[in-house]
Amino acid sequence: MPPEKFPVIMGQGNSKNDRILKCSRTTLALVSLAFVLAFYYTNKFDIFRNRSYTKPISFRNYCDSIPPISSEEFHARQNALARELHISNASAYIAEPGANALYFGNISQASWHLSERPLLLIISPTISNATIEAKLTILTPKFEASRARMLNVPGTSVEFIEWAEDEDPYVKALSAFPQGLDNRTIFLSESTRLFVRDGLQSAASATDVLSAPYSIRVLRERKSSTEIALLRCVNEVTLLAIRHVREEIYFGIRQSEVSKMINRVLLEAGLSDPSGLVLFGENAARPHGGPVDKKLTKTDLILFDIGATLHGYTSDVTRTFALEASKIPSRYIAIWDIVKIAQQFALSAATANAVAQDVDKAARDVFRQIGYDVYFTHRLGHALTRYAGKVGIRLEDCFVIQADGRAVYLTEGVGGAARDPWNI
Repeated sequence: MPPEKFPVIMGQGNSKNDRILKCSRTTLALVSLAFVLAFYYTNKFDIFRNRSYTKPISFRNYCDSIPPISSEEFHARQNALARELHISNASAYIAEPGANALYFGNISQASWHLSERPLLLIISPTISNATIEAKLTILTPKFEASRARMLNVPGTSVEFIEWAEDEDPYVKALSAFPQGLDNRTIFLSESTRLFVRDGLQSAASATDVLSAPYSIRVLRERKSSTEIALLRCVNEVTLLAIRHVREEIYFGIRQSEVSKMINRVLLEAGLSDPSGLVLFGENAARPHGGPVDKKLTKTDLILFDIGATLHGYTSDVTRTFALEASKIPSRYIAIWDIVKIAQQFALSAATANAVAQDVDKAARDVFRQIGYDVYFTHRLGHALTRYAGKVGIRLEDCFVIQADGRAVYLTEGVGGAARDPWNI
C-alpha cells in the first residue's frame, strides 16, 4: 500500500477500513485474554509461583561473629607438626594444595589448582634455642612464582624455591631441607599424586618417601575450639537454609528450580561454594540422582543433600521431608522412621575411642533385623536406603565427639536432627 494511503486507513474513525481494523484488534484482545485465563487456571496459579524465593532471610549474618583461623593457630599447627617430624626422625612433610596443605599452610585447591607442574608445601623441623620450630618452604614453578608469592601462607618466615621448566622440581625440593636428608624419612600427605611421590623418591633414592603416619594425621583430626565453632555455624546455617527454602516449594516445581533457590539462599547467608543434590520421589532412590529434572507431585518425598563453606570449613546436611499438603504413602513414612531409628543407634554408638565401622554397624543392624539391609547401599552418613527404586530416604547430621566422650550433632544449636518428615 502506498504511504499516502496510511492517513486514510488509520485516521477516519467512521471509515470501513478503520472499523475492520478495530474489530480485528478486539478479536485479538479477546483471544489473548482467553489464552491467559486458560493458562492461569490450568496451571493452578503456578504461573505466578515460578520464581526464586521471596521470604526474607532472617539468618543472613548468622556467622559474622565467627572468625577464620588465625595466624597464631596456623603457627601452632605447624610447630606441632614439626615436633612430630622430629620425634619420627623425619626430614620433612610435603603436601600438594588440598585439605592438608590448607590445614597447615592455608593453601587450598581453590587458591591453587593442581596441574602437571607441582607446587608443594614443605614443612621441616628446625631447632632454635632448644625449641623445635617449623620451617616453611613453597616449591613453585618459576614462571608462576609471582602468583605463588601472593598466596596467603602463614609462617614466621616462608621461603620460596623456584624451579625452571628444564629443571627437575624434585631435586630442587630437596634443597629445602635445613639439615639435609641424612637418610631420614620424607612424609607425604596421603592425597599426594603418584607422579609427585615417584619424583620425590627418585630424587631421594636413599631415603624412604612414605605416606604420613597416624601420629601426623591425627593432628588434623582433633579439632580446636575455633574449628568446632566454624563447623557448627556452617552446618547450622545450612540447615536453616533448607528449612527456609522448604517454605517456598510448591507442587509442580522442578528439582533444578529448587537447587537454584538453595544455592542463592546459602550465598546470601554468607557461605560460599554451595553444592549438593535436590531430588524428588523415585529420583532420591539413586545416590546421585537421575537424568530427569522431575516435577514435584503430592506423593513425592523431597531430598536435600546440601553443603557450603565458611572460611574453608564445609557443611554436609541431608534431609528427606514432605510438604504439609503432601500425600505420602504410609509405607514410605515407615521407611523414614526406620532410617531415623538407625541414625539414633549410630549416634549412641559414636563415643570416644569407638571404631568407625562399629558406628556404621549399629545403623546397619537396624536394617538387618527387618530384612532391609540389602537396601543399605552406602556407608553410614550418606545414602542410607533405597526401596524398590521408588523412594530413597537419607538423614544426615555431622557430629563432634566432645571432651566427655559424647557425640553431639553440629546442628544441635538450631534443633538438631529431624523428628519426622514434617519437622526437619
